[in-house]
Amino acid sequence: MQKLLAYPLTVLYFICFGLTLVVFHPIQWFCKNIFGYNAHKISVDWLQFFIMRSLNVLGTTFSFTNPYTIEKGVPLIIVSNHQSMYDIPPLIWYLRKHHVKFISKKELGKGIPSVSYNLRHGGSVLIDRKDALGSIKAIEEFAERIENNSWAAVIFPEGTRSRDGHPKPFKTKGLLTMIKHTPNALIVPITINNSWKTLKYGRFPMGLGARISFLVHKPIKANHYEDKFELISIVEAQVKSSIIK
Repeated sequence: MQKLLAYPLTVLYFICFGLTLVVFHPIQWFCKNIFGYNAHKISVDWLQFFIMRSLNVLGTTFSFTNPYTIEKGVPLIIVSNHQSMYDIPPLIWYLRKHHVKFISKKELGKGIPSVSYNLRHGGSVLIDRKDALGSIKAIEEFAERIENNSWAAVIFPEGTRSRDGHPKPFKTKGLLTMIKHTPNALIVPITINNSWKTLKYGRFPMGLGARISFLVHKPIKANHYEDKFELISIVEAQVKSSIIK
């Protein structure tokens, strides 16, 4: 019965989601080209808010638990497990004061209203997964940009999303590159739960009633650890410790 109900609600969601992307695309362009970076960032933040409200059509809810005061004015590397594309809007919205940016595949840099524009012009980086050396170089430049601007970079070290919530092993190369080139970064581990349930039936229909939760773990200063592999192991253990299996 729930899956049957999911069909019309998914159609309604896609209408709301699509309208949100179409409406915010010219808003982003106007904000960036007329008023500059800060106005563009605000438009992107509110884009995420309305994407989250679109997901409410499916009965999706969000909770963001952060028992720590994350220092402002320092670069952040946010390290999280990855369960669906719907991990992204809440991270941008709830951590918006830290100027959240992403490492994304180059294919997302074109063809998607609002999303592609932000990835190209908002400070994130697009990489070609088939070009390993080029990707590392791009991540190095991205990390230096994060360091210089005291922004926040989100990295999903699993490399791909989990389709059933079970975590995958962390891949270390990209994260090591980020840490090396953002020496003053604060590492912020975050655990995401239940995001995968939005796609439990596939892309159509979408899952109903997902209670997506975000839990922030204690931030760690990257330069407190000489052994970066040890640091990554600690962060991985923190992230995975709260995943609901």
